Amino acid sequence: MFTGLVQAVAQLQRCGGGVELLVPAGSGLDPAALALGDSVAVDGVCLTVVARSGAGFRADVSEETLARTTLAAKADRRGWVNLEPALRLADRLGGHLVSGHVDGLAAVVAVEAQPASWRLVLRLRDPAYGRYICEKASVAVDGVSLTVAGCSADGAEFWIAVIPHTWSSTTLQHLRSGDAVNLEADLLAKYTERLLAGRSPAGQPPAGADGPAINGAWLAEHGWG
Repeated sequence: MFTGLVQAVAQLQRCGGGVELLVPAGSGLDPAALALGDSVAVDGVCLTVVARSGAGFRADVSEETLARTTLAAKADRRGWVNLEPALRLADRLGGHLVSGHVDGLAAVVAVEAQPASWRLVLRLRDPAYGRYICEKASVAVDGVSLTVAGCSADGAEFWIAVIPHTWSSTTLQHLRSGDAVNLEADLLAKYTERLLAGRSPAGQPPAGADGPAINGAWLAEHGWG
């Protein structure tokens, strides 16, 4: 589990059947502090450390991950990626809960410099994921926790205000119109949708389901309202 608060950027390259991350000296993430088996979010993709070196670390990547994310294209051109080690239970949750499981890709529509921020406009490649996007919702873009400033009616196109610190500390500063980014929708929205989909229109659980119906009466009985 991650928070979407990037700690370092690194250069990504192919290495056998996996990828290698080259972390610049003096960055916010010390490769020596990583243990074999640790999870690291690489542009929002949860990868496992399988080897370390003085310059960085190596991770295995499945065909599924390469097909669904931007990692293959970035590794081929030695592109830069955002890094975040896994969340510890004692850490502050400064961003939002990010699983490191990318839902899909989005295309950069526009990057606009404004007096105190940058306006980043994105369009989902699969419009179906737009149902998870709404104003003030959380979203992870290349592993960066961001807040949706506004969106189209179907959520397929949305825009984000990126503050200077986030802009200068992550790979967002390199984005140009037409680029692809990894996108993970809010985890809570997806779980809520799944739970509600299992209930009838009357708010009752389907036949055979265990547990009480979560409705207005149940919420009032348990102190919600």
